[in-house]
Amino acid sequence: MLSGDAMTPAEHRFAGPEGEICWFEWGAPSEAPSLLLVHATGFHARCWDRVIAALPPGLHIIAPDLRGHGRSFWPETLGDWDAIAFDVVALARAVLPGRFFAAGHSMGGVVATHLAAELPDRVTGLLLIDPVFLSAEQYAQLAAGPRLEPGAHPVSRRRNQWDDAAQMTAHFAGRTPFASWQRDVLDDYCEHGLRAAPDGTGHVLACPPALEASAYLGTGRRNPLDLPPSVTCPATVLRGRNGDRAGPGDFSVSPTWPSVAGLFADGRDLQWNEHSHFIPMEDPGRTAALIAAMLDQ
Repeated sequence: MLSGDAMTPAEHRFAGPEGEICWFEWGAPSEAPSLLLVHATGFHARCWDRVIAALPPGLHIIAPDLRGHGRSFWPETLGDWDAIAFDVVALARAVLPGRFFAAGHSMGGVVATHLAAELPDRVTGLLLIDPVFLSAEQYAQLAAGPRLEPGAHPVSRRRNQWDDAAQMTAHFAGRTPFASWQRDVLDDYCEHGLRAAPDGTGHVLACPPALEASAYLGTGRRNPLDLPPSVTCPATVLRGRNGDRAGPGDFSVSPTWPSVAGLFADGRDLQWNEHSHFIPMEDPGRTAALIAAMLDQ
């Protein structure tokens, strides 16, 4: 396991296709494949810290802040998931010297699938953790439904003003879904999930509520089910518990279409029924063990 200075990543900037992308790096490239980690909507790269801490030493790991998140640039909208993915494709082409394994959570799982489709000779395998792949019927329903503005989505009304990370942590610690997270993951989420407020008063979320809402609304604007059949590397789809979602903001159960693994040429479906959608936050150690086992293969 990583410890001490190995847990402190180097912070970099990359000139993406439309704006600057912040990315973090642990370890140094070697002959072994690197590991690229892609976070979920509303999160940031440092939400992977506890997973990385539980991985074997000697790995070369990178994790970007997706556009609109963390320390990366804020676009006008996050409704175009292809644009989000192509930032990461460009980053991988520019900074990863050889082959790499990609793991992505939620929207990050869709981004990781883009990577494997665009870079088939570079990506050695995929771990898609509760990726937002819906059924074809669900995409059709979303496409036929009304086009909402971000302000109509409940996420747009998230609290966006905080004194500091400690206040944010105390506020969320006992609330759903954060109460089920490992506490140090929540600490990382809050510590790295704030920026200084533009007016100099306190801090604001590093993914502004309106941008986060636009990402959720972007789910139905593009059916990504054409991506898995074009992926040639082994792909594992890890799903949380089944159940009927109470609404688009209910992540106590998995949003992933249970049959999506079958669309991959070499796909495997794996389910951890004891977890919600937030698998890496609830059990980073178990998540790391699965990644390590897949890297060994």
